[in-house]
Amino acid sequence: MTIVPLIFTSGLASGINAYAVVLLLGLLGRFGGADSVPPALERTDVLAAAAVLFLLEAVADKIPFVDSLWDSVHTVIRPIAGATVGALIASTDPGSLGEVAAGAMGGTTALVSHLVKASLRMAVNTSPEPASNIAVSMAEDVSVAGLVSLAIFHPWLAASIAAVLLAVGLLLVWFAVNRIRAFRARRRERRAARDARSAARGQEADRPYVPRR
Repeated sequence: MTIVPLIFTSGLASGINAYAVVLLLGLLGRFGGADSVPPALERTDVLAAAAVLFLLEAVADKIPFVDSLWDSVHTVIRPIAGATVGALIASTDPGSLGEVAAGAMGGTTALVSHLVKASLRMAVNTSPEPASNIAVSMAEDVSVAGLVSLAIFHPWLAASIAAVLLAVGLLLVWFAVNRIRAFRARRRERRAARDARSAARGQEADRPYVPRR
C-alpha cells in the first residue's frame, strides 16, 4: 500500500497547483526513473500542456484578486485533477488500491486543500500591498515541488508533512474566519453607536427653545 501516501500527497498538492503536480510527476517519471509515476503523465503532449498551464498559473496566482478569480474557476478543475492522478497512480499497482477508491481519495484531498488555499488567499488579498500575495504564491509553489518530489522517494514522510500542513491550513482558516466575524461585529457596533449619537443630536436640534427667565 505504498501508493496510498503518494495518492494522498499528490491530491493535496493538486488542490494547490494541479498543473505543477502533473508536470513534476511526469518529469520525475520520464527522466528521474520513478516507477510509481503512471506512463500517461510522461507523454510529451501532457508535459507540454502542463508546462504551459503551470506558467499561466504562476503569473495569475501572484496578482491580487486575479488569483481569487483563478481559484474560483479551479474549484472543479483541481479536484478532478487530483482524482485523475490518484486513479492513474493506482493503475500502476493493481493489487494495492482500487482506482475508484484512489480517485476518491485524491479528489477529496484536492478539494479540501483547494478550499483551504482559496480561503487563505482571500484573506491575504485584504492586504493593500502585493508583496504578501507574491510571497504566499511562491511559498505554495516551493511546497508543492518539495512535497511531490519527496513523495516519489519517501512517500510516508511526505504524507505526514502534507497532513500537518493541511491541519495547519484548516486552523488558519478557522482563525481567519473568527477574525473576520469579530471585525464585522465591531464595525456593526461602531455603526450602531454612531447612528445613536446622530439620532440624539437630531432630537436635541428638534427640541423647542425655551428662554430662561
